[in-house]
Amino acid sequence: MTRTPRLFFACLTAIGLAMAVPARAQAQTPPPGEPLQIKVGTLAPEGTPWHDALKEVGAKWKKASGGQITLTIFGGTQGEEADMIRKMRGGQLQMGAFTTVGLETITKEMSALWIPLLFQTYDELDYVRGKIDARMEKALGEKGFVVLNWGDAGWVKYFAKKPIPTLKALQEQKLFVWSGSSESEEMYKDAGFTIEPGATTDILMSLQRGRIEAFPAPATLALANQWFGLAKNMMDIKFAPVVGATIITKAAWETIDPKLRPTLLKLAQETGAEYTPKIRGLETEALAEMVKRGLQIQKLTPQAEQEWQQTAEKFYPKIRGTIVPADLFDEVRRLVMEYRAQKKAEPVKTPEPVKKLDPAKKLMPVKTPPPVKK
Repeated sequence: MTRTPRLFFACLTAIGLAMAVPARAQAQTPPPGEPLQIKVGTLAPEGTPWHDALKEVGAKWKKASGGQITLTIFGGTQGEEADMIRKMRGGQLQMGAFTTVGLETITKEMSALWIPLLFQTYDELDYVRGKIDARMEKALGEKGFVVLNWGDAGWVKYFAKKPIPTLKALQEQKLFVWSGSSESEEMYKDAGFTIEPGATTDILMSLQRGRIEAFPAPATLALANQWFGLAKNMMDIKFAPVVGATIITKAAWETIDPKLRPTLLKLAQETGAEYTPKIRGLETEALAEMVKRGLQIQKLTPQAEQEWQQTAEKFYPKIRGTIVPADLFDEVRRLVMEYRAQKKAEPVKTPEPVKKLDPAKKLMPVKTPPPVKK
């Protein structure tokens, strides 16, 4: 999966709401004996784990098809995610790896996992996603897309030029937001933020020129683009998980031999599952690397956390039924509470007693290292 999007207070926003049912992209079946060329779009540049996952899928598909299917991956060269979705509809691309930011331009259901400050752990996310994946896949299928695998890219954090130990401290700095959604901008303003709309490609220059002083992003993205170098304060908050999927147009999928499709789908799903823990571990590594380079992490006090939670929940009525279908919004919240109740009810395991040493048995001798020669 997936990628480098525009992330940000996103769940409080109406970034790219539902669009019309896409026209069927015309995928051409190659002449007998010639390989099927599938063009893949992603924001992830070459060398990133998300790009590597796509390359691995391509290698596996080529082998499974006897060389009859090849993937050509375009990393970070096909515009923003919404641009690539449009290209898939038009047939210029057939496949892509996207975050919720792109997927929600196809169907509202994809915003369900972006409810702000709802999820606290990956276990909660995995539990809920396992329960609603079928519905999201069906919603995407009705718009002309097949889901090949699911993935994620870390948690949205806030970075700023000045320390941000509280919500108010962040509100006092000019915050980058994604342009193109008046609803999004209004929600930011209603929440007390001073905003500066733009594109992700504008962030570095905007920081340099003082147009913005803060931005939201996963740690991996802040490091990869060196944005943190100009905003060396980070609020330690799990605002929302960055989730996404690898999808292919139905038109392209249906040009593939029906007998081969189950194998290809399984290979894509296995690759996604293999890379998920690797990608999740990158966040810790990215934070450690940025701290080495001067990043200051501000922990929230219980009072500051409560203030954030109250602010986020104030917008839940606006999100429910407008950004996320009302019944799905309710179901996601219910599932999170269900998971937490189950975890709370689990019996606490009693640690095994420490075994006493048998005095009759000798301990392994500790070898003394040889003296260092002068």
